[in-house]
Amino acid sequence: MAVRPCLPWPDKRLRTKATEVNEITDEIREIWTDMIDTMEAMPGVGLGANQIGVMQRLAVVDGSKERGKAVRMANPEVLHASTQLREHEEASPNLPGVSAKIKRPRAVTVRYLDENGEITERDFVGIEATSVQHQIDHLNGKLYFDHLSKMKRDMLIKKSKKLNG
Repeated sequence: MAVRPCLPWPDKRLRTKATEVNEITDEIREIWTDMIDTMEAMPGVGLGANQIGVMQRLAVVDGSKERGKAVRMANPEVLHASTQLREHEEASPNLPGVSAKIKRPRAVTVRYLDENGEITERDFVGIEATSVQHQIDHLNGKLYFDHLSKMKRDMLIKKSKKLNG
């Protein structure tokens, strides 16, 4: 469909909680398709709708090696998280040129509405667990650097501003 532009930090929509999706419509499916196209163009392993200015609780995640296996989620929520943490270098197209190591649960169980409007529960492990948590943060108006100390966060934002004018 289309690659959509990602909002630049500090656009206030990135700090705004996205609204619940009541039903899965053709419009929602088109947004998911655009989100997947945008995610693939980065390339990335996930995208939250508010990253492209759509203020609905929609996310896509694809951590598969061969790609093309994106999970489409509406209203995703973590039901269970492992106590074992996994560290991963995270980044965002909303704050280009920088990244940081973030520790998150290694595995999560997530409930969401799938592309057929069915309530689904799925376990995500490794990179997909990291990505789905990262996307849910976006939908809640948080970014990965919110998990850093204030000093590290400020340095990261300053570095990105310097790199991106």
